[in-house]
Amino acid sequence: MREEIGLMYSVLICDDDKDIVNALKIYLGDFNYRIFEAYNGLEALEVIDRQEIHLVLLDIMMPGLDGIRTLARIREKSNVPVIFLTAKSEETDMILGLNVGADDYIAKPFNPVEVSARVRSQLRRYMQLGGGNVRSDVIAVGGIEMDDKSKTVKVDGDPVALTPTEYEILKLFLEHPGEVFSPKEIYRKVWKDVPYGSENTVAVHIRHLREKLEINPASPRYLKVVWGQGYKIDKGRV
Repeated sequence: MREEIGLMYSVLICDDDKDIVNALKIYLGDFNYRIFEAYNGLEALEVIDRQEIHLVLLDIMMPGLDGIRTLARIREKSNVPVIFLTAKSEETDMILGLNVGADDYIAKPFNPVEVSARVRSQLRRYMQLGGGNVRSDVIAVGGIEMDDKSKTVKVDGDPVALTPTEYEILKLFLEHPGEVFSPKEIYRKVWKDVPYGSENTVAVHIRHLREKLEINPASPRYLKVVWGQGYKIDKGRV
């Protein structure tokens, strides 16, 4: 795995606490990432403008430009994976961040194994979406069309911009039309991680997908809730 990751990937760590930045550098040190540091949102944006960054670890609570607003600025021009660094007391802000476009979050205090696993998972998915040997066929359900070769999605002929995590969730549904997936199953298949406390994360991403895919997200044509069981894409709609 370390050879697979290697020096080709650049990770930006942004936190106003230098001890946390140093700790994360240590946790990720064995994987030979090229690490960039920032201590506020403006510094993070400057690094992203200057360097090719493949993943961002971003604190929510920072003076000046906080993590939520920094993420919104990042999403204006990049779909790079963003993992929020959050305290348990910041759960509301974490959910808001997922709505803005974060891919995952890690709660403080950090577990080193969890940090490295989540970073590797996001990097694998992001880089797989950017190239490599992929299927050339088009997956379609109703008016949703996904070209897994070009990594593009259209709804009723109009292109839709998705984050890597949103893309993978949608791909899971499109490849299994009508099949119901629980939040834990979705998290396990997309994040490739133990689905502990995954319900909120999945629910926010589903809501964000609806906002991008549905004409009326409150009355979705495609992404349906099966109460008490999970979510599915409705294969009967055309």
